[in-house]
Amino acid sequence: MDLLDAIKARHSVRSFTGAKIEGETEKQLRLAVEECNRDSGLNIQLCLNEPRAFDSMMARYGKFKNVKNYVALVGKPGEGFEEKCGYYGEKIVLRAMQLGLNSCWVAMSYSKGKSAAVVGNGEKLLMVIALGYGDTSGASHETKTLETLCRVKGTMPEWFRSGMMAAMMAPTAMNQQKFLFTLEGNTVSPEALSGFYTKTDLGIVKYHFEIGAGAGDWKWKG
Repeated sequence: MDLLDAIKARHSVRSFTGAKIEGETEKQLRLAVEECNRDSGLNIQLCLNEPRAFDSMMARYGKFKNVKNYVALVGKPGEGFEEKCGYYGEKIVLRAMQLGLNSCWVAMSYSKGKSAAVVGNGEKLLMVIALGYGDTSGASHETKTLETLCRVKGTMPEWFRSGMMAAMMAPTAMNQQKFLFTLEGNTVSPEALSGFYTKTDLGIVKYHFEIGAGAGDWKWKG
């Protein structure tokens, strides 16, 4: 399964079988986390066999079941922190999908105080990503139209359309899709609009766009 296939196959899952993540799957997942930390400067942590963070009323209200594994997005707040968490968190999500694991981004429906994540001085636990073998594979969600999510001066190139199609399949908080991509020449300007967790969403969406657009003659603004 390549990354584009992983994007198409991955849907949010909140109910898991309880089966352990171990062996080669665990090894590859840890390698993905290490790579993301090295590239980003974040302190992302893989927490396995730890059910306490999702043993709460909030988690039950959010319909989470058997969540014993999660990725904790930890780092030092500052310029670009939330976007980095989204970008590198989604890298881990799609690698997990390739390894046969299901996932769900979680901002509120867990207990930060019971989390096994180690948060150092000056660091913040932004959110977590629930992981595991899902009871189901999840379901696709409705998306906004392409025209409402981007602006293009002139004819839309095929690489940009492909990037946007991948971006439209990205998970966003409450499926709000509050982002806007503007194309001028070969430069793409990404913008997080007003809403909950939109800066994190933008990081997720940018990673999807890069996968869809491919490594062509284009660049991000800035």
